[in-house]
Amino acid sequence: MSDHAVTSAAAAAGDPPPPRPSLGIVWIDGELVAAEQARISPFDHGLTVGDGVFETLKVLDEVPFAMRRHLVRLARSAAALGLPAPSDDIVRRAVAQVVAANELVDGRLRITLTGGPGPLGPNRGNDGTTLVLAVSGLPSTPPHTDVRTVEWPRNERSALVGSKTTSYAENLVALAHALERGASEAIFANTIGNLCEGTGSNIFVGIGGRLVTPPLSAGPLAGITRELVLEVTDAVEADLPLSALFDADEAFLTSSTRDVQAIRAVDGRPLPLCPGPLTVAAAAAFDELASSDVDP
Repeated sequence: MSDHAVTSAAAAAGDPPPPRPSLGIVWIDGELVAAEQARISPFDHGLTVGDGVFETLKVLDEVPFAMRRHLVRLARSAAALGLPAPSDDIVRRAVAQVVAANELVDGRLRITLTGGPGPLGPNRGNDGTTLVLAVSGLPSTPPHTDVRTVEWPRNERSALVGSKTTSYAENLVALAHALERGASEAIFANTIGNLCEGTGSNIFVGIGGRLVTPPLSAGPLAGITRELVLEVTDAVEADLPLSALFDADEAFLTSSTRDVQAIRAVDGRPLPLCPGPLTVAAAAAFDELASSDVDP
């Protein structure tokens, strides 16, 4: 899909086009480097076989939000791939350095850990991991968006279920499918037809005054915003058929950059309420938490 097509599709879905990558300063294995001069090995396993994990954090007023939880998940994802995770102290110092070097006030911070240089095959090398931190602008998020369901299932029994890996090709294909149809997010069912997640978001459904999100056993990523919304609302985890999304009174997406975003339409069919009372209450509770504690 061309850049123009992506921009047009995002606009049709009610979302702004994604920001262009930053050309500022990146942090690579202990060094701050101008982004246009940054280099990693062409044999890096993150490039050749998708052997890596990552985290995306929102930065507000120069402070990354919920860093503690993101670092816990980074370590958990790394363990699932058998990668040694960097210490929290190293990552926190790197975060502080890259935020300061870019004079970043509000934006998006990406932490990427790969298997490092290795053979042109699945076996890892002996040169250690690669750790990269980069920042970019933070797009404004409209109050609502449209989603599209896709035919390709999430495998809730995958060896990497729940891990935030750099193996993102499946998500790119699904998201392109959604963008081409005027939506900003694609929604997956799992292999048994239950509601699972979006390409980069979790989903909550409101039915009959009850707020429900798929359990982790259904295969979604353990989203940080999802986790916090569960803590500050009466939402529950329960298996739901994909059809529950079409029958819902209201629904919303959660992610580190969307926060709580109401769903306006599913596959072109408007939901009865947008935003509904459960969505409004969840967004208010999350905003109150985020404004009172930068690292809940």
